[in-house]
Parts: sequence; C-alpha cells; structure tokens
Amino acid sequence: MTTLFEPSPAMPSSNGQLASRQYGRWPDRLLGFSGILWFLAAAAGQWIFVYYVAASYLPALAQNGFPGLADTALPKGYVAGDLIGNLAIAFHVLIAIVIIGGGPLQLTPQIRSRFPAFHRYLGRAYMLTAAMTSAAGLHLVWTRGVPGGMVGHIAISLDAVLIWICAAIAIRFAVTRQIDRHRRWAMRLFMVASAVWFFRIGLMFWFMTTGGVGIDPETFEGPFLTFMYFAQMAIPLLVLQFYFQAQDSTGAGLKITAALVVLAATGVTVLGSFAATMGMWLPRL
Repeated sequence: MTTLFEPSPAMPSSNGQLASRQYGRWPDRLLGFSGILWFLAAAAGQWIFVYYVAASYLPALAQNGFPGLADTALPKGYVAGDLIGNLAIAFHVLIAIVIIGGGPLQLTPQIRSRFPAFHRYLGRAYMLTAAMTSAAGLHLVWTRGVPGGMVGHIAISLDAVLIWICAAIAIRFAVTRQIDRHRRWAMRLFMVASAVWFFRIGLMFWFMTTGGVGIDPETFEGPFLTFMYFAQMAIPLLVLQFYFQAQDSTGAGLKITAALVVLAATGVTVLGSFAATMGMWLPRL
C-alpha cells in the first residue's frame, strides 16, 4: 500500500500473473502522476491562503489586540465583552496558519523519509492543533453563527467531528506501527482539516465558471451554498477513497478512471485557487 503521492506497484492477480500485464505499468504511473499533480496544486493554493491569513490578521492582532479583528473580513470578528469568543476566534485564525501551512509538509514523502523526527513532531502538532481549532470553531459557530443558518451549523459541526475521528484513528495506527493505515487516515484528516480552504476555492470556482448560480449575493444563501457546506468535506473524501481503491486494484480501467478524476480535481483546484487569490485574497491585502 502506498501513499497518495507515490505510485502503487502492479499487483498480482489470483492466478499469479500480473493483472493487466499489457497496461499495468503505465496506468500505475498515470495514477501516481495525477496524485502528485493534485498535491502540488493544493500545496500552492494552501500556502497562498496561509500568506493571506498571516498578512491580514497577524498585524491586526499585533497592533490592536482583539479589537483589530473588527476591521477584518471575519464576520463578527470582534464582539465587545465576549472574552471567550474573542480568544476562540484569535486562536482559530492563528492555528489555521499551522494547519493549512503544515499539512502539505506533513504529506511530502521526501520530508517524511529524510527528516523523520520533524515529520513526527509536526504530525503531533498538526493533529493536536486541528482538534483544538475545530473545538474553537464549534464554539464560534454555535455562539456567533454562520451564514446558511442551521445547515451551516450542522455542516461545520460535522466537519469538527470528522477531524476528531480521523485524528484519533491516525494516532492509533501510528502508535501500533501500522504505518500504511496511519498514512491513509492522515490523508483523510488532511482533507477534512482543509475544508475551510476547499469551501473558498470551490465557491470561487463556481463564481468563475457560472457567475454564482444558486447563490443570493445579498443574503449569502442559496442551494449551491447548502451543497458546498457538505461538499467541502464529502467531495475530497470521496475522491481520495476512489484513489485508494484504484491503488489497491489490479484493473487498469479503474486506475485510469481514477487518474482522470484526480486530474479533473486538479483543474478545479488550480482554477479555484486562482479565482480565490485574485477575487478574494489579494484585494484584501
């Protein structure tokens, strides 16, 4: 079993012959290439987002403390008298830098193999901070609210639960030295912990390609936003699971199909990241 960014070997079939001998090598390479390409696109998009968060919110917090968040793009970024809520949102912003910035480093095979100690310590920090910031996010959602009403509350709460589940299972497999299983659950954790980023690039991709069909710009509600609240978790997890199944399969057709799906996801990631950078992040810096 291999990681998302390493091609899987051709697997023997029940009769001892290599499955799809005629095609078994290049579909594996195509599948591995698609994973690498998506990872590079995602890493670039996430690091741009990290730069935006750091450049927008760190100076505001450093210069003016909690009240500085009132002048940022965060809805209800500062509420006078709500010390716990203000602490939660400041913590949520600061830790997002570690989670979004550290995730790609944690999943890079070369870093894992050459700097195992760094990989272990970053992994522990990543899982701990992901669990803590999701708890802070839960507090904010249920005390300050989010656009989308109850749908938004339920979806974000579900994402927090998924983060805790994936982190706990990834830790369990790491402790028991089941490394292949640990890596797969770490990748699932990466997907659900990146939901806030997936939501933004998915939303901007939609605006870029459709003009915002299914979204009321005045109320920031609509059927597409309802879809995105759950798609920000479901689609990355489904694509990842499909990729895992293709890695484990002996069928060339499944590997090629999965590679095409991942390449399509790469295109959406690139366009969504570009649209978010140009339309959402850079104008606010």
